[in-house]
Amino acid sequence: MTLPGRAAIAGIGATEFSKDSGRSELRLAAEAVRGALADAGLTPSDVDGLVSFTMDANSEIAVARELGIEELSFFSRIHYGGGAAAATVQQAAMAVATGVADVVVAYRAFNERSGHRFGQVSSAAAQQVNSSGVDNSFHYPMGIATPAATVAMLARRYLHDYGATSADFGRIAVVDRKHAATNPKAWFHGRPITLEEHQASRWVAEPLHLLDCCQESDGAVALVVTSASRARDLPHRPAVIAAAAQGSGPDQYVMTSYYRDRLAALPEMGVVGRQLWRQAGIGPGDVDVAVLYDHFTPYVLMQLEELGFCGRGEAKDFIAGDRLELHGELPLNPHGGQLGEAYIHGMNGIAEAVRQLRGTAVNQVPDVHNVLVTAGTGVPTSGLVLACDGE
Repeated sequence: MTLPGRAAIAGIGATEFSKDSGRSELRLAAEAVRGALADAGLTPSDVDGLVSFTMDANSEIAVARELGIEELSFFSRIHYGGGAAAATVQQAAMAVATGVADVVVAYRAFNERSGHRFGQVSSAAAQQVNSSGVDNSFHYPMGIATPAATVAMLARRYLHDYGATSADFGRIAVVDRKHAATNPKAWFHGRPITLEEHQASRWVAEPLHLLDCCQESDGAVALVVTSASRARDLPHRPAVIAAAAQGSGPDQYVMTSYYRDRLAALPEMGVVGRQLWRQAGIGPGDVDVAVLYDHFTPYVLMQLEELGFCGRGEAKDFIAGDRLELHGELPLNPHGGQLGEAYIHGMNGIAEAVRQLRGTAVNQVPDVHNVLVTAGTGVPTSGLVLACDGE
């Protein structure tokens, strides 16, 4: 039994993306799941599986109660923050492919701006009575206590090793914000930036400018996964799960893998990429749209290298020109990404991949057959290749 092609995303749902939702995270989750089911032409009574992040405050049974889902035969949660995004779909697809469940909804909901802000120092992270608390106790006393600070270490080494510049990071931000500017659902709709504005934005943790860092957002996204055959009978063109993978690399930590021989790299994404290409039977040159996790711009460059789009240290040259534009060879984050649309731990990127395959995206790329989606970087991570239905 193999996974590729057995399951598909048949429904997508989301709340608005804001900085102050004015409602509970549980209500956000319920709204997104209900919207995804309506999009798929299904009801809560059709659902027998739910999967989310360990970081989501909304337990599966709470969401089930709110929606009137009576019975669950499958429920699961994935660890490592944003690294879980594509893995929630992988878990759902495995449940469907093995007959454990028929309709599984993956969801993520939070008030990350108006509630608990992930971008700030959390002393509790170093006080956990577990191995993660021990790991965090290594670097918190040194002042490396925010996501931006942890990434700045690797970003500085990347600049040193490969001769890249802050402006190279800025080109990612400019492209994302350009795409967000024409997406009415993006927080930064109508607000593109220039490279000069990126360079003039304040430092957060050198060499990261403010505009190298993703947003803090309130909102929720949900995805309905069912068998590819069943999805064909539902209202929308299926987004077939052609490949799904997770990956962890050598000497892996959560955002602080500083003890590797090669510091300015993301070997865990290499683990994911090799699986994706093998499962999907395609390579980097076959990707029509890339939805790459962009919580910090340097990691987009590193992902391009790990996934085989270019060689080590060559991303700065690969992204030159218009290659990442909507009309380019590798359109990047047509929805605006987490830098431009919203930071919903990568789940909004998966929804955009589905829209691109349906042909309904606001920034639609022509003739899309394969979309690559990656999850959080700097942590154990995951990825997907979603494809048009070949039948």
